[in-house]
Amino acid sequence: MENQISQDRGGGVPDFSQTLNQHGLVLKRGETITLQVNLGLLCNQVCQHCHLSAGPGRTELMDLNTIHQVIQFQKKAGCEVVDITGGAPEMNPHLKELIEKMAGLSRIIMLRSNLSALYYADDPTLLSLLVKHKVTIVSSLPSLNLSQTDSQRGEGVFDKSIKALKCLNEMGFGKEGTGLVLDLVSSPVGAFMPTDQATAQKRFRKVLKDKWGIVFNQLFTFANIPLGRFETWLKKKGNYDTYLNSLYKGFNPCTVEGLMCRHLISIAWDGYLYDCDFNLAAGLPKSNVRTHISELTTLDFKHQEIAVGNHCYACTAGSGFT
Repeated sequence: MENQISQDRGGGVPDFSQTLNQHGLVLKRGETITLQVNLGLLCNQVCQHCHLSAGPGRTELMDLNTIHQVIQFQKKAGCEVVDITGGAPEMNPHLKELIEKMAGLSRIIMLRSNLSALYYADDPTLLSLLVKHKVTIVSSLPSLNLSQTDSQRGEGVFDKSIKALKCLNEMGFGKEGTGLVLDLVSSPVGAFMPTDQATAQKRFRKVLKDKWGIVFNQLFTFANIPLGRFETWLKKKGNYDTYLNSLYKGFNPCTVEGLMCRHLISIAWDGYLYDCDFNLAAGLPKSNVRTHISELTTLDFKHQEIAVGNHCYACTAGSGFT
């Protein structure tokens, strides 16, 4: 569908595309390794940093017909990794069917969980399926502090997250020799840059182990993306321009080659394609052309231009978002 999309980049800093040009860089797609599937914006939490503004009141969910189109896409594309996200993907009734069908079509299946959704789901068949297919769990835990986590994600979320992590450990996730991977993701509770990843990982390992006996594989620290609910919060506090400027000042040209958007295709709940989940939130379709999965005439996206906006500074600041 030849529907060209443009975006107001704003924020008082140079356009991201201009910064790329100044460094002699071009952001184009390489080989597609990861198929990211956004199952919808329905979520049990209302996190202040959510770039998609997901929450209990959202009705956007991928239907079964689109699920089947995604499965057919993967059969042809053969992406190495299938990355399932949301909202809270556990709240889509077709999640288990998607996992079951994708299991033989990719080397790795990832499920991005806010942990409390797994806690609320209390679905032994889902948990058994995650073990059966060795699904990698990527869990959000912004802080080791109860009040900080609850202030960002909602009252009671920290305790439910800890209980969910302990449950996952009991099933073997995060434990050496099980083949069941449990990774954590931490982002700042506020408008500032994340701490050094290696330092944060060491601290998370010690505190989680000493206090609750919890173990995990890796911790990833990322800057919050100035989109959705987090953008609204920044503007309400009068910090939007300041935060974007700090991301711009932290621009690291060395991160560009390894950006996830170069090797990922994101399919939204409605079947439309994006270069990444952040562009989905920004309303920037893949290569700036609105295309539905049913309209694809090729699976070779190599060398195609990647749509960019000033939110991309969050992925290229410091160590980057790869």
